[in-house]
Amino acid sequence: SLSSGLARASPSLGVSSTEFRGYSSSNVKLRPKTRIGVFFTRFHDKPGIASDVLAVLKKYHLQLTHLESKLYNYSFDGATIEFDIDGVVGTNPRIEEALKHIRSLGVQAEVRPPIPVPWFPSTRKEIDLCVEDVIGAGAGGLVDQDHPGFNDKEYMKRREEITSIANGYREGDGRIPRLEYTAEEVRVWKAVYEKLEGCHARWACEEFNEVLPELKAEAGYGPNQIPQLNDISEYLSSKTGFRLRPVCGLLSARDFLNALAFRTFCSTQYIRHGGNPFYTPEPDVCHELIGHVPLLADPHFAEFTQKVGLASLGASDEAIARLASIYWFTVEFGLVRSTMKPTDPDDTGVRVMGAGILSSFGEMEWSAARRPSDECREMGSIARDYPDMRNPIIEKFDPKVAAEKPYPITTYQPTYFIGESLREMKDLISDYCDTIDRPFHPVYDPITGIVNPSRHVERLDRTSTAADQAEKQKAYFASLKP
Repeated sequence: SLSSGLARASPSLGVSSTEFRGYSSSNVKLRPKTRIGVFFTRFHDKPGIASDVLAVLKKYHLQLTHLESKLYNYSFDGATIEFDIDGVVGTNPRIEEALKHIRSLGVQAEVRPPIPVPWFPSTRKEIDLCVEDVIGAGAGGLVDQDHPGFNDKEYMKRREEITSIANGYREGDGRIPRLEYTAEEVRVWKAVYEKLEGCHARWACEEFNEVLPELKAEAGYGPNQIPQLNDISEYLSSKTGFRLRPVCGLLSARDFLNALAFRTFCSTQYIRHGGNPFYTPEPDVCHELIGHVPLLADPHFAEFTQKVGLASLGASDEAIARLASIYWFTVEFGLVRSTMKPTDPDDTGVRVMGAGILSSFGEMEWSAARRPSDECREMGSIARDYPDMRNPIIEKFDPKVAAEKPYPITTYQPTYFIGESLREMKDLISDYCDTIDRPFHPVYDPITGIVNPSRHVERLDRTSTAADQAEKQKAYFASLKP
């Protein structure tokens, strides 16, 4: 989950890189395009000149993927038209002939260089690169002595075994390898599953509870076994086209969101330490499978999850941070109104949709109950950090506000956003994503799983923000120590 990269993660101090079998992003080329600029001086800028230029493109059977016009250098001396042509390179004879024809109209025309953008995956195969850098060491973040499993050599060894399985998986391998979970791991799962089950019936959104019977029947959900990622992935694929991808630890926000663009959810397979089944400083298989998976089977939820992922492709670091905040306040910690009119006076009509809340019985009570208990407030550090707060602040969901909202990462949330429905939240997020200032728009083909940029872009060399993120986590957790 994104919380794997941004929040409630263990205080990871290092970055591990998985070695891949000679694969690099250079193996995958973007579909060829040509970027052309046409300049009109004020003497040639007359009615119909733009349509004359476009008529030339039609004559030479050149397909546009982008078209824009603006004043030249923001002056009144003339205007420019810039367009991108699909499927041909700038040295193609048709392009050269078209440029000659356009220049014969009395205007200037030139092939322009591609637009440099941050690296992004363009195919499902390239998701292998998105999981290459992991926040934390090979055991998935167990490098700090405060982690419950740090001094448990048997637990550490088991985590490394599970990590090696995730490291060995590649896109195109087919079925996700099955894990034979131990009796101790199943015991922990059972304790968490049964503790959360009653809370879900009371506070989870209707869409979450509606899909649970199918998950039990088709994907092995239940208290007595830990479901297998492959079974869940096949189920989700049949419902919304989403798939699960095993990963060995915590991903950066950019890498995690990029994978969502291809309806691929990166999931851990290890489970929290059994010393306290109801606490984990990092996302684990309980958080992923109980918190995230059910709503990925809902079409509206799946659509806006992918939309956030698509918006992250080639986006600036600033845009990634805003998208990550929106994801935090919706997919991880979002609320939604009940579709049923409450009959119980203690029912607030607030329902939970965020995986971070759905996998925490205490935060479900804190976020949705009319009168959260003192025990609940103490458990989530609300009583310590916000002693006068008896209930959380619940604001109407506005992606523009959520994008800029700060949030704590080690306590229950003091503020949540609530939507009227999953459909409304999907529409609001889609509208927001369309307003992001970006050099191109990604066009996703659900049949091939390929993203085709709307413009002629050049992907910069791939860089990882995992190390920076690990250092920020290290500094943050260090600040909490007396």
